[in-house]
Amino acid sequence: NICRSPTAQGVFEDLVKSQGLAGHILIDSAGTHAYHIGNPPDQRSQAAARSRGVDLSGQRARKVDGSDFDRFDYILAMDRSNLEDLRYLAQQEQLGRIHLFMKFASHWNVDEVPDPYYGGNSGFERVLDMVEDAAAGLLEHIRRTHL
Repeated sequence: NICRSPTAQGVFEDLVKSQGLAGHILIDSAGTHAYHIGNPPDQRSQAAARSRGVDLSGQRARKVDGSDFDRFDYILAMDRSNLEDLRYLAQQEQLGRIHLFMKFASHWNVDEVPDPYYGGNSGFERVLDMVEDAAAGLLEHIRRTHL
């Protein structure tokens, strides 16, 4: 998780903080594979986020852990492949916590956030646009449901 997930984490953390809710919502990101454990987010993700005032530099990649399904009310996947990986890792009673992140978007009619890793810089900007929309929708959903 060096592109989409840390971008979503950083954007959502900033949004939650700006709304005065940082002490009420626990936010983290993790990957379904162990490819980049311990690495910071991709430099292109960091640059794109930084251009919008979001700092990702303190994050480090980690792999999803079984305890995540107990610690978090929402386990969000960026695409269907990761969604299926998460469903495989979860216990039956935890499956209701797993969703596609774009489910919460209001301005994008897509289910998946594309992986920008092998593309150009515009892909990282597009990911930010998508993530900002879904993050706002997620926070609104949390406000209605939990706060």
